[in-house]
Amino acid sequence: MFRTYADVKEAIASGSTVLSILEGYLDAIEKHKELNAFLEVFSDSAKEQAIKADNKLKDGTAGRLAGMVIGLKDNLCYRDHKVSASSKILENFESLFTATAVQRLLDEDAIIIGRLNCDEFAMGSSNENSAFGPVKNPLNLNSVPGGSSGGSAAAVAAGLCTAALGSDTGGSIRQPASFTGTVGLKPTYGRVSRYGLIAYASSFDQIGPFANSVEDAALLLEIMAGQDKMDATSSSQPVGNLTEISASNKLRIAVIKEAFEMEGLDPEIKSSVEGILTRLENQGHTIESVSFPYLDYMVPTYYVLTTAEASSNLARFDGVHYGYRSKEAVGVEETYKKSRSEGFGPEVKRRIMAGTFVLSHGYYDAYYTKGQKVRRVLKQRTNEILADHDFILLPTTPTTAFELNAVTDPISMYLQDIYTVHANLAGNPAISIPCGKHSNGLPIGLQVIGDNFKEKEMLNFSADLEKLIKE
Repeated sequence: MFRTYADVKEAIASGSTVLSILEGYLDAIEKHKELNAFLEVFSDSAKEQAIKADNKLKDGTAGRLAGMVIGLKDNLCYRDHKVSASSKILENFESLFTATAVQRLLDEDAIIIGRLNCDEFAMGSSNENSAFGPVKNPLNLNSVPGGSSGGSAAAVAAGLCTAALGSDTGGSIRQPASFTGTVGLKPTYGRVSRYGLIAYASSFDQIGPFANSVEDAALLLEIMAGQDKMDATSSSQPVGNLTEISASNKLRIAVIKEAFEMEGLDPEIKSSVEGILTRLENQGHTIESVSFPYLDYMVPTYYVLTTAEASSNLARFDGVHYGYRSKEAVGVEETYKKSRSEGFGPEVKRRIMAGTFVLSHGYYDAYYTKGQKVRRVLKQRTNEILADHDFILLPTTPTTAFELNAVTDPISMYLQDIYTVHANLAGNPAISIPCGKHSNGLPIGLQVIGDNFKEKEMLNFSADLEKLIKE
């Protein structure tokens, strides 16, 4: 199948139709059903879009994405199509509108092929929390693809679509990208409108792309990004041209000392990333070890704040307005209790209860207010590092993809995000790119964190790294 959009465009230039390209992907989805990546394939609407794109290509009016086949994480709304956040509570719910990020892709003639499995309400690091069963890693069917955007990562890695959209609240794009050997990009908070994204934690969530090249991720971000009147938190910062990728000048790169000294870091991942740092130094870049003494505070702070926001955001799923309603319920209180108890999965219930606790009278200041203060300290230290350096470079994950059902303790699962929550707490853009293979045959991810709204520079550097890794 076509790994990148460049391959798709080459095929179109050689006489292939968008419809035939789409049909190739539909066949691939059928062949790889065991991955459980797609919850639903939008065959009919995708074929209509493909025929339109072919007609536009003939008369020279096609948009920039004509022929690009894209999957959507199942928490992105697409009008007249189902969206469930992989939860029983929203099973068979059909969206009344389209997310801004998705609409901007459609306006450029992208083909939306279907909705992709994810951890329920984007809560998880393994894609084992979906109400519709776990997703399998196409590189090893006994392993997880990462989460929460595991279906998106698996679909791109397996060649079931050219690219996919995910959402990243604490690493939910970058961690699965690392586990599946794909490129996963989390933009600066506010860079892409969240309108039409089913919220988990509103001050953390960002929509971003999965692709098989930095070039494709840059193209998708450029089209999706920019201010949106439907989202007051979307930024008015100009997006600029992200697709004109040029070689970076000599850079100052910060390496977080504590991240490389962490006990749980796989020695092979450490040496792989250190090997790349050495090669960058040989090219004339400056590599400096910096201290970030807050590594142990990041995951607890993240879970205090995100569960609080989830408790508030998920209050709307009550069995009254829309979605699942318990058939056993009698009266208002019982409708709320039974619908939510039956509709939400265990991980979502755990986080709602934790969030309700940290927001409760007598604990609000001890947890939520303290968490916000710690977030500010983390942000300030990150700003200090990036004032003196162009980028922070570190592994995306401490291990490669683990086996299905191997991590059963919630705390151990939360610690999978140890390197990725940093960019969400601080709001910075970050990207994971594949940087070789472990001796177990699974990919290793390298993470670059950039300064706010400096996606252009980050993508240029990532493209350089991509070339360096392939050499």
